[in-house]
Amino acid sequence: MKRFAIVGHLAVTSGTFSLNDLAGSAGRMDVLCRCINSSFFLSHDLRRDVECYLILCGEPGPEKTVLFRGSEVRYLSPDERSSAALIKKALSIPCGDEFRESTPGVYIRRGGLARLLAEIPFAVLDEAGDDIRAASALPEACLLSDHHNFTAGEQDLIEGYSRYSVGPRSLHADHTITVLLNEMDRRES
Repeated sequence: MKRFAIVGHLAVTSGTFSLNDLAGSAGRMDVLCRCINSSFFLSHDLRRDVECYLILCGEPGPEKTVLFRGSEVRYLSPDERSSAALIKKALSIPCGDEFRESTPGVYIRRGGLARLLAEIPFAVLDEAGDDIRAASALPEACLLSDHHNFTAGEQDLIEGYSRYSVGPRSLHADHTITVLLNEMDRRES
């Protein structure tokens, strides 16, 4: 199983946002939707061996985590609006401390990065990490930040974690996922 977790620093935690304004009213939910698409979509198929966690840290709080499971997801199309509609639906249901399914393959619960890090051994993807092409084994679970750098508190949480880079330049989170998955595909074939 390949796993990606993306911290959405401004991503809203309620379903009141407009699907017509993902960058504004939803707190840059567009960035997270592009990460969903990069995690799952192939030409005419989906990656069934991927899970993608969206850590929503924006208003009104508290933090929530939305999980997409490739083996179960339905109603997902390769456009930002489709992903956003599934996230909005998840945010519209009451959630507790355990994942609750909102639509097939989409789950939500309360809690953020600290809780997820306690459950899954992630590696961090950032520019200062070891080159993935030189790594003898690739991580199966990777943590990324959205369009903002990790906060000081988040940096404290991930202190000492393995760090990998996909190349010499800073890339968007969704592009980083695509490059890493491509490297994984090359090694698996």
